[in-house]
Amino acid sequence: MMPQFPNSAAAAASIVEALKAVAGSPPKARASFAKGRCVRGTYAPSDQASEITKSRSFTKPSRVLARFAVGGAHPKVADTDKLVLRGFAFRLGSDGQRSEIFAQNAPVHYARTLDQMLAFLKARIPGQGGKIDAARVKAFSAANPETLFQANYLAARPLPGSFAGTTYWGVHAFPATNSRGETRFIKFKVEPVGGEVTLTEEEARGKSADFLSDDLNQRIAARDVRFSVMALLGRSGDPVMDATVRWPDEDEREAVRLGTIVITAVEANETCDEANFNPANLAEGIGHPLDEIFVARRAVYAISQKMRE
Repeated sequence: MMPQFPNSAAAAASIVEALKAVAGSPPKARASFAKGRCVRGTYAPSDQASEITKSRSFTKPSRVLARFAVGGAHPKVADTDKLVLRGFAFRLGSDGQRSEIFAQNAPVHYARTLDQMLAFLKARIPGQGGKIDAARVKAFSAANPETLFQANYLAARPLPGSFAGTTYWGVHAFPATNSRGETRFIKFKVEPVGGEVTLTEEEARGKSADFLSDDLNQRIAARDVRFSVMALLGRSGDPVMDATVRWPDEDEREAVRLGTIVITAVEANETCDEANFNPANLAEGIGHPLDEIFVARRAVYAISQKMRE
């Protein structure tokens, strides 16, 4: 059962409005990751998957519906902006045993609580003339330093050069129950089989604002889009209630490969709009994270989808 937090439903509605307001409230756009590409493919589990989870969505082969996206609520955000998140949402499993996972190219979220997330967004809503109040943002960041962890992570790394060559993180701690009934927390990490693809600043200057979709088309045609779905294994004492912090030694943490996703074709974007990719949809064997941000996701995704209809 998912924990309940005070006023989470009302806060979720306010967050959707704020996400859209930050981008100038574009009509019919997603509240977040508005610019994206729908794709399909296959998932093949590893022999070790059942040691981590009994979820049939991770232990059985299945078709995959997925969406690569660039962060924010503006559908025309430039792919050359490295401070904007890249996202990878995917659905595994069959009817009754489906799991929908969202991962991003930073290992942390930008807020610990719903109130903090809402305040973060409100500080960045443009005023008259379409300008953001830099002093207001600076003051908020000084009072809430953990809200800078995500941006600092992105700023310290090169621009992603391909959706297919990016590592994606699930920032939440998921309780996973294996075939023996043992439960432990895991974090999802989705790694490109061919390694990461990045661009220098000079290379980025020669790219179009939509280069990621063109690159994805070429790689799919070349059958060159494969990801390992990894489970980072939790230990006693790991922080599981705060999505703004990483686990100790997370980059060196023991990990188990759950399976491999192969992207085989581009799908109509409308197909992914109908799917919604609500990360609260999880098959038995993968439980809901306990942190406040995840609890709000179910309502936020549903509200955003309804607003697009």
